[in-house]
Amino acid sequence: MAAVPSPALDLSDLRDYAFDWALVDVETSGLVARRDRVLSIAVVTIGRDGAQTGEFSTLLNPGCDPGPVHVHGLTAERLRGAPTFEQVAGEIGALLRDRVLVAHNAQFDYDFLAHEFARARAYLPVSQRLCTLALNRQVDLPLQDMKLGTLAAHYGVPQTQAHDALDDTRVLAGIFRATLREAALLDLPLPLVACPPRQDSQFAPKPPKTPCAYRNPGRLQPGGPLLQGMKIAITGETAASRAELVARSVAAGLNMASSVSRHTSALVTNDSASGSAKARRAVAEGVPVIDEPAFLQLLGDVQTGALHQAPSPEATAPKPQTAVPAPRPPEPNATASADKPLAGQRVLVLGGTHADAVAARTRVVDLGGSAAVNLSCSVTDVVVLAGGEYDRRRRRIADLGLPLHDEHWLSAPTATASRTDGATGNNEPTTARPPAPHVLPRGGVIDLPSPPSGTPASPWHVTASWAPQGLSEIDVVAFALDEDEQVTFDEDFVFYGTPENPTGTVRLLTDGPAEQAIAIDLASLPPASRKVVIAAAIDGDVTFGDVGAVQVTAAPDESAAALAQATMDAATSERTLLLAEIYRRGSVWRFRAVGQGYDHGLADLARGYGVDITD
Repeated sequence: MAAVPSPALDLSDLRDYAFDWALVDVETSGLVARRDRVLSIAVVTIGRDGAQTGEFSTLLNPGCDPGPVHVHGLTAERLRGAPTFEQVAGEIGALLRDRVLVAHNAQFDYDFLAHEFARARAYLPVSQRLCTLALNRQVDLPLQDMKLGTLAAHYGVPQTQAHDALDDTRVLAGIFRATLREAALLDLPLPLVACPPRQDSQFAPKPPKTPCAYRNPGRLQPGGPLLQGMKIAITGETAASRAELVARSVAAGLNMASSVSRHTSALVTNDSASGSAKARRAVAEGVPVIDEPAFLQLLGDVQTGALHQAPSPEATAPKPQTAVPAPRPPEPNATASADKPLAGQRVLVLGGTHADAVAARTRVVDLGGSAAVNLSCSVTDVVVLAGGEYDRRRRRIADLGLPLHDEHWLSAPTATASRTDGATGNNEPTTARPPAPHVLPRGGVIDLPSPPSGTPASPWHVTASWAPQGLSEIDVVAFALDEDEQVTFDEDFVFYGTPENPTGTVRLLTDGPAEQAIAIDLASLPPASRKVVIAAAIDGDVTFGDVGAVQVTAAPDESAAALAQATMDAATSERTLLLAEIYRRGSVWRFRAVGQGYDHGLADLARGYGVDITD
């Protein structure tokens, strides 16, 4: 098919962004890469100067039901006779090789391609990817959302057929060029994500586990029976195979745990003096210890337990919060008042000691504004503390004409007139401004709205971002917890090594070295999951005091405008930081900005939630 060039923008002068690019869009039979298939794919290649160098597109025969035809329009009849992915994998691989893969929500496209290449027993030749959604979040234009169509309208890129892979990729090319220009004016580093080689044996997911349906009734009592829901751990050699013991126990309604915590009901071992980590922990926590024959005898008559139940509105109506009041709903266009003179303003703080910068950002929030952690199109004011005059962003701030203030301005600030709708100085908005998000203080709480009746709920996205730095890597993690504030099993600890829990309801999304997100499918969480805790951890001797502020946002979709945001400042010595939590309160899910730091590392934090971490 002949190439139809996208609107040309010369990028040859953007030396820091000089890469060969492969822009990709896939249409799929569903949303789960390990299960669903690619139905069509398009690739547009762009050179370092921004000129298009190639184009490829094809329908694919997935050998399965095509899924939501009303979305992508690809019926089984249309796909019949199309090549399989395996037949075109070589051609696609040649287009991707030695180029940075670019996509809108790039992890989605990358994961689907990784699984398709693995099924074809081929190697996915991608070492770096870039997400245009993440890049536009950094630019932070005042748009209702970051969907492809919304960005196309803002940047003036024509779109003729949404959810057509080739048209979407051509539109993406125009958006990408324009976004690179905006990013260059803000001096933003590109959110490139390293992509490790993925082979079939390493990339194939483990079979999903089913959460125990019963609540934990507590410890096994001397002479008492086993009750459904009891947490049982096994250590050491057993006469029966471990797999058989676990299978029989799960079938009886027991919750088989891979570690021992204060919530463990009993430890099964034939050598209580073995000195294993589980045996030592059982002694320390006072967990009952029984041998295999006694366990098998009890296993023959497990008593009925209490099922996990999602709380009913009548039984557990939300109670008023007095210690941490929920914020007032934001106004669509916040206006300054005597007590909130910075309402609607976004303030970036430069320089200062850690304590001074924290105090300044806290003051901004107290005055009704929001504290920025990076320079973006939404920043309205800049406060310069001692040493801030040497910040590398000062030149860009001057080019953008942002007002500069010293620390005294925060004593009696005056609101600044709204800036233009983009770093390029476009004074005419092309789309309506979104409502301002709730700005939450540390400990602030907000109810999450339910989707309209008849509308499927999208996963909530809790995104953490920080100023790019080369000091150390920061990892965002999540724990899906039961009513005892413990993981049901170790795989409910979601981190870079296990980026998805067994039910697929909590997932880690990595969109760059300074941004990571946790996606939570609240509608599909099992009743046992009462809370999801999101945290960040840093390796080595570096602390969050060295990193600075971390911004946390909650949005009802990956491309939606944020409902709430908070800026978290740890003190000087913390290596782990609890960012936020989403939890059930009666029939409602709530979001809380936490901001609690700890000096210990991620392993100790995980152990506290019942995760078995090997020393």
